[in-house]
Amino acid sequence: MKRFKQYLNEGRYPAWVKVVVGGIVMRLNNLATQIQQETDPKKQNQLIAQQNKLLGYISGLGIGVNSNDPKLMTKLRGIDKQS
Repeated sequence: MKRFKQYLNEGRYPAWVKVVVGGIVMRLNNLATQIQQETDPKKQNQLIAQQNKLLGYISGLGIGVNSNDPKLMTKLRGIDKQS
């Protein structure tokens, strides 16, 4: 059985990934609140589309960090500047 400290060291991500994902999670929480409060279905769909886009970025970061593809990592680093 692994100790807690060994478990934490096993799946290390770079600091920039943690910061970017933290910012995206904050945006997702904000969007979830806006979706719940919105009464117009068209506007709700637009907000859900934004939410899905951010969820896709998080998935991409999870895949990209585990790969050794430098082009993919460079592209993913630019995500926070685009959104």
